[in-house]
Formats: sequence, C-alpha cells, structure tokens
Amino acid sequence: MNNKKGLSISLIFKAQSLNYGEGIGNVSELKKLTRGDGSIYTFASRQALRYDIVRLANKMYGWNLEVVDKSKGTVQFKEKLTIEDSEEMDLFGYMKTVKNDNSSIRSATVRLSNAISLEDYKSDMEFLNNKGLADRIEEFPNLANIEQHLSYYTYTITIDLEKVGIDDTIEISNEEKAKRITQLLDIVKILNREIRGREENLSPVFVIGGMYNINSPFYLGRIKLTGQKGEFSIDTEILKDTSKLTIGENSIYEDTNIGIIKNTFKNEDEIKEAFDGKVTNIEEFFENLKEDVTKYYES
Repeated sequence: MNNKKGLSISLIFKAQSLNYGEGIGNVSELKKLTRGDGSIYTFASRQALRYDIVRLANKMYGWNLEVVDKSKGTVQFKEKLTIEDSEEMDLFGYMKTVKNDNSSIRSATVRLSNAISLEDYKSDMEFLNNKGLADRIEEFPNLANIEQHLSYYTYTITIDLEKVGIDDTIEISNEEKAKRITQLLDIVKILNREIRGREENLSPVFVIGGMYNINSPFYLGRIKLTGQKGEFSIDTEILKDTSKLTIGENSIYEDTNIGIIKNTFKNEDEIKEAFDGKVTNIEEFFENLKEDVTKYYES
C-alpha cells in the first residue's frame, strides 16, 4: 500500500437549529459554546452527526443496525458480533463489557468533530403553540419557546485508512474496506438531518482536505468566515498558512484539494487563486477522493 494512509477533510454547510439540549421549562435550548470574548456559538454534537450518517447508510446501502441489545444491563453492541457483521462497529468503534472487567474495546477508525456554527448566536427565539389542535376541541393551546439559529457550520472527519477492517485476528478484504469508506464519503456528500419535523441539508458547500502521510485533522479550527451585507467570505490566509505545514520534506499543500459550490462565497476567485488548479466542484472533489481511497486499497 502507498503511504497516504490518513484521510482528513473539513467541511462547511448551511443549516438551522441542529441540536437541542435538555431545556428549561417550556423553553427548548440549542446546544451552545461560549468563547472568552463572550461570543456564543451553537453546535451539533459528533454523536448527532454519527447518528445521521448511520441512519442514511442503512437507508442507502443497507448497513446492519441490528447490532445492539441490553442483555448485560446496558445498551451496547452484541458480544458475538464483529466488524465483519457491522460497518458501524468497524468505522466508529465499540465497547463490550464482560465479567471480571475483561472488556472488549475498539477505537474508532473514523473520527468526527462537533459541527460548530461559524456565525455567533444572537438569541433568536420562536414562539410556538398548538392552537390548530386546541381549537378543534375548544381548549386553550399549550405554549412553548424554542431557540433558533440559521448559520454556516463546520466540522472535520479524519479516517485512519490503515486500521479500517482490522480488529484483533479479524481482517476483511481490501475490496470491502474500500467499499465501506467510499460509501461513507457518498453519505457525507449528501448528508441530511431529521429534526423537529424538518429535514436539514448538511451537504457541504465547501470542503478542503485530502489523503496524507499521517492521520491528522489539519484544517480543524482553521476555517473562519467574515460576513457583510449578506455576503460571506472564507478567510483564505488561514487556509494558506495551514497548508504550509510540512510532513517530512513535503507540505500538506501538495495533497490538499478543495470543493466548492459556485456563487456561495464572495471571495471564490481568491480561493481559486490561492489554491491554483486544486479547486473543483463538490461532486468532483468526492469522486477524486473515492478514487484515491480505492487506489490505496488496491496498491
């Protein structure tokens, strides 16, 4: 196999109100993070992203979800099942508890970050009631308030290609390894999230990354937006400086590519100039990455 064994991509998508927390009274609160300067950002947890990836994988490719039970008192993966039986266990890891503290643990080969908003939260609220239903029986409606936030979000995926499909004495075929990762990339390309009667589009409008000599989330925390009069630009200088990082004698720039939806960001031409010959549309970016994955497992 070639030495490009680490796959890492950072993505931007646009969506609204993706992940709610526990809430207080009749107020549903979004999951949020507060920075030192007082800015508040909403986020969708990595668990939420994983849930929707696996949900779509089952719908699109028939990934086996009949892999959990509660026979030992806690909900966990079935003891007798292995990564041969479950793409989810292979890519996202597992822990199986057994007596005498002899637990079986597999680390995830696919790592997800939280999807964090790139625009700060301004305390927008929506007032709700069920008047339509209440009127049918001449009752007073129930009232509720939910926080709302429309924003661009960013998250990062890293994949250790060298460890996919290998678990203790078990190893699946290289063909199956490539199939699982290319399916995952197809899912990420068209990802969506079902929440509160809505279906939010998590398909990327921008993606940067590629296959590298090591497995590292190079562009995590390196994506920043500036907005003015309804138009947004990506901070190109941060991306350029990050791309100067070297592994041995080579910079990651050589293995980095970009996919972008046209007319989404004001400085699209600036991005193309900074990454000359490396910018394509989203579809072409993922197709090229899938080809690289297939070649990795064929070599």
